Amino acid sequence: MKCILNCLSLGLCGAVVLLSLFACDVERRKSDAELGLNPQQAAGRKLYDNYCDRCHEPYSSRGKKGPSMKGVFKRQYLELSGLPANDERMTDIIKYGRSKMEGFNQVMADQQIKDLIAYMHTL
Repeated sequence: MKCILNCLSLGLCGAVVLLSLFACDVERRKSDAELGLNPQQAAGRKLYDNYCDRCHEPYSSRGKKGPSMKGVFKRQYLELSGLPANDERMTDIIKYGRSKMEGFNQVMADQQIKDLIAYMHTL
């Protein structure tokens, strides 16, 4: 019986160590206030979470289905298309889509797209 208890506690300790190793790789999500977002950017972040995050990483350089949006406006040109990285071009891409990306002009109002772009400038 004592041997079984020792094996169980050893297994439990091993599981805790493994979980803590995996947890170290996950960064806690920062709040809007911690990121210093204004109300427009915070609204854009909610839109990003709802529509963009499933395909585009916001704070990592690794992509998902689509390219990462980290630093998208810090570059002169968009990574895959070579199009200018500016508000006008991003508005068109968000509204009408591009390549494998669907357009969101039927889902988002013009102000929501402006909010989304304001948030994307913070990435």
